[in-house]
Amino acid sequence: MARRSTRATTAIAAALVFGLTACGGGGDSSSSGSSGSSGGSGGEAQGKVGVILPDTESSVRWESFDRPYLEAAFKDAGVEADIQNAEGDASRMATIADQMITGGATVLAIVNLDSASGAQIQQKAADQGVSTIDYDRLTLGGKAEYYVSFDNTEVGKLQGEGLAKCLGDKPANIAFLNGSPDDNNATLFSKGAHGVLDAMKNYKQVAEQAVPGWDNQQAATIFEQMYTQADGDIQGVLAANDGLANSVISVLDRNNAAGKVPVTGQDATVEGLQHILAGDQCMTVYKSVREEAKALSDLAVSLLKGEKGKTTGQVEDTEAGRQVPSVLLKPQAIFRDNVKDVVDDEFVKAGDLCTGDFAKACTELGIK
Repeated sequence: MARRSTRATTAIAAALVFGLTACGGGGDSSSSGSSGSSGGSGGEAQGKVGVILPDTESSVRWESFDRPYLEAAFKDAGVEADIQNAEGDASRMATIADQMITGGATVLAIVNLDSASGAQIQQKAADQGVSTIDYDRLTLGGKAEYYVSFDNTEVGKLQGEGLAKCLGDKPANIAFLNGSPDDNNATLFSKGAHGVLDAMKNYKQVAEQAVPGWDNQQAATIFEQMYTQADGDIQGVLAANDGLANSVISVLDRNNAAGKVPVTGQDATVEGLQHILAGDQCMTVYKSVREEAKALSDLAVSLLKGEKGKTTGQVEDTEAGRQVPSVLLKPQAIFRDNVKDVVDDEFVKAGDLCTGDFAKACTELGIK
């Protein structure tokens, strides 16, 4: 649900993404359900949950998927929830957090824009007796009681394996277009991908750069520079998500190379899946935002009840020197032959995916 899992520039989607609306005190930027019993075992859930999504640019997942899935999960749990979007502004996120706490939130979940600002929010919340949860991205040096995400090193591993599958055994020059340098997820994606590709001696890494803020326009500029400096001698691109992949494909298309150079992605956005159907993108990584949203809701309800939440393991916060109890979900590699899995899981609609020139491919793959 990468920080930037795409601006419809390819993902997801999603923000997830898991576009997002305004924050602050605006009524259209929040959603509320009725308070009441959590529907689970134990006592009644008391209190209110605040959720702050990061932006509307890095990935379509946040507003298109995370928001509605979170709304549904908290409604099903009978818990009042206020969901807002920081629109990529760390100061705005801090203001929203203050407003949520003042408004009665006793559990606060954030998708941080960077660890430093996220840690400040969590410290302030802790000082006021408010529990915090990291959603999708771990806040290094933070105070979160829980972390909910996918196995992000595994995401990168799937991307590396996917690129190798599409390239085959022939020698190839490859470029890495990584996510934002201040996003811990992006670091893990890169780690996983390098863990696969660095051991393959038939591939030569000719360029690598992170994209600040997962900005897709910057990504296009960065990759164009990579492509020019390499005199076009790039045979594969490890792009961290569908948004970045779309930027790469736009550059390749201008150079009559789209469809000839395998490109990875992440988020399983409509645009990314269409690129796969067209042969312009090698693969993407699907992460069930519905499962992630449900996991966040379950943990938040546990905190509201004063109970210990169910987790699957721990993740190390290297800055705080602590292990954060975590729920880490399993990602799935998506190639042309299993695009249908994403539709069957109701993450995207066939009607949105199978438009125009893509209808024939959908018919061939049994997507209805």
